[in-house]
Amino acid sequence: MQLQAVRLRECSKAVNSEQLQDLKLYLITDRKLFNANCSLYIALEDALYTGVKAIQLREKDLQTRELLDMAYWMKELTGEYGAQLFINDRVDVALAVEADGVHLGQNGIPAHAVRNISGDRLLIGVSTHSINEAMQAEKDGADFITLGPIYQTPSKLKYGKPIGIDTLREVKSKVAIPVLAIGGIKLNNVEEVMGAGADGVALITAILTAENIKKTTECFIRLVK
Repeated sequence: MQLQAVRLRECSKAVNSEQLQDLKLYLITDRKLFNANCSLYIALEDALYTGVKAIQLREKDLQTRELLDMAYWMKELTGEYGAQLFINDRVDVALAVEADGVHLGQNGIPAHAVRNISGDRLLIGVSTHSINEAMQAEKDGADFITLGPIYQTPSKLKYGKPIGIDTLREVKSKVAIPVLAIGGIKLNNVEEVMGAGADGVALITAILTAENIKKTTECFIRLVK
């Protein structure tokens, strides 16, 4: 098992220092927050214009063709701003649109299986909610993980109570890959998260529902750097 873990790490694409800077502010989509796709497009463009360099397309209720269409225009949009695009769970869609990476949940295909499919074409992120899940994701060959919920948040209620800052610190001491904190992160607590060792933060509503997306994004970028 140890030899297998070593081989998986050797096969991983691995996040370099420049890509890690791009992941410091990792924005996740939720079109249900908007009345139309055009409104989401404007919100994403505002965030990208202001400096967001990584966006994850996460729309679990879309049929494959709808998701593919959305992925294509998001790939074009992120490309205009030199940003990375990650697709939630769907390796086939990520490869079809030549996305930069894929982000996997705990109940789907594991990172090592994605690596067998994609080779080194995709960066692989994995959602984790505990120390054990974080360590397993690294063994499976993930390039980075999201960890949470750090604080209480409606989008992560099914994962139980927030894991808190202390768990974030412990995970950082046990894994070598980048750790992006997620869950209830706002302008008033992001410095605490970064101070605990997070390599970046993953956000949804804190940016997408902000009254002024550009100004809010500017503040987050300043605080995470």
